[in-house]
Order: sequence, then structure tokens, then C-alpha cells
Amino acid sequence: MPEFVRIIAARLRHFVADRRSAKRISKRLRCTVGLAAGRVETRGPKLDASLEGYTYDLSTSGLGLLMPAIHIKGRYLTGAGSKLFILLELPEAPILLQGVAERYERLEQDDAEMKYMLGIRITEISDQDRAFLLKHLKQSDP
Repeated sequence: MPEFVRIIAARLRHFVADRRSAKRISKRLRCTVGLAAGRVETRGPKLDASLEGYTYDLSTSGLGLLMPAIHIKGRYLTGAGSKLFILLELPEAPILLQGVAERYERLEQDDAEMKYMLGIRITEISDQDRAFLLKHLKQSDP
């Protein structure tokens, strides 16, 4: 039943105003998403495992991802309290950010490599990486 509600809500966004506040830029960039294996170290997170995917849009507060699955080794990316570590490969430099999945939707294409769309809210990003992200968004805005 929750899956049905998510699908209806996603479809309603096409007919009703989208409430996202930050302007989103459509952009396909490679990304790697992982869940922390335990304590996060100062040099970066030690990831349990990761999945590779792509962005479909970006903003200063979040990103949309296309992913092949929504779980890694039995742990759900979309689970309550799941802190995601995302390595986003910008043309200028790769950046690392943390986020949480706010929503997801299963794609209906059976033969597609990427089977899920995830809406991610950025929760932590370094000042340097935020500067790279802002610069990239500014350059990509038509």
C-alpha cells in the first residue's frame, strides 16, 4: 500500500505545483552511493558497500538519483535513519556529501539498468564541496 501512495503522490506533482523550494537543474552525472559501515572517520566514511548510479537533477538542497537498486547488502537506502554518503562526480572535481532519502519511485521500464528514482535531501557537505556544487549549478543554469 505505501508504494501505491508514493506513486500517486509522484504523479500528482505533474499536475499540481511542485513544492520544492530550490531550483533544480537537469543533469546526468555519475555518482556512488553508500551506507556507513560504522563510525565515520575524519578522513571520510568507511562504507559497508556501495552502488553506482546517475543523477537526473541537482539543486543546492538535494538531488535526484537513478539507481539500480534501493538496498545494499540487505540495508535499504530509503530506510528511516539511513545516512547516505554520496560521491558526486562533477566535471571540476568529485565532491562528497551526506544525505537522506526523502522519497523513491520504482521505474516501470523492465529492461532499464536504473530501476529506481530517489529524491535525496542534502544534510551535510563541506564548505569547499558546496562551493564546487554552487559553481557547477551556476554554470549549468541556462
